[in-house]
Amino acid sequence: MPIRVKSRGNETVEQMVRRFKKLCEKEGLTKDLKARQFHEKPSEVKRRMDIRREGLRMAARRAAAAKAAGRSARPVQPAKSKLKRGPGGRGRSKD
Repeated sequence: MPIRVKSRGNETVEQMVRRFKKLCEKEGLTKDLKARQFHEKPSEVKRRMDIRREGLRMAARRAAAAKAAGRSARPVQPAKSKLKRGPGGRGRSKD
């Protein structure tokens, strides 16, 4: 779906651009463009998704254990990627 921004009355160009950028971020276009800026091998994509999935699994396990112990747990958030961005945007494992 195309993103369109129409002028509102006496709105300046800068305000329209700001609204357009917010819409692009809301739609996830900026994140998608940054991800596609460099080629990522399918094995790297799979590895990154596995790391994220494992982080979510561990966070859910901690939350369940805290709930069973009667404590309030932190909200479940995905783990950060263990890949560092090296030269040229290629991911490499953290040592």
